[in-house]
Amino acid sequence: MPDVPSSEVRDRITLTGLRVFGRHGVFDHEKRDGQEFVVDITAWLDLTRAAASDELSETLHYGELAQLAADIVGGEPCDLIEAVAGRIADEVMRDERLSAVEVTVHKPTAPIPLTFADVAVTVARQR
Repeated sequence: MPDVPSSEVRDRITLTGLRVFGRHGVFDHEKRDGQEFVVDITAWLDLTRAAASDELSETLHYGELAQLAADIVGGEPCDLIEAVAGRIADEVMRDERLSAVEVTVHKPTAPIPLTFADVAVTVARQR
């Protein structure tokens, strides 16, 4: 979680386990063959108005959030998942209502010649 100051909003929207096919990696075969990536996003914003009004326009539309992340993961290949996570976080933070965002990109089939459960990178941005 980003180090959000105690005076900041603690409301958040969380999207976990978004599965998207992408072509990221430093090896040619990763860009050629691709693989599945899993994305988790937590966005901090004041949800007081949304809770009171029950209006979608007063909150972060999580369907649009998912599509934004999917477009980035499924789009232009990067060598590093750090770059993928950073692109998602920077794009999400374009919404000025947000005080912070945390994005984790998992690469569960990373080309590591050992048995492992997951590899993930988490980036955080805040105002």
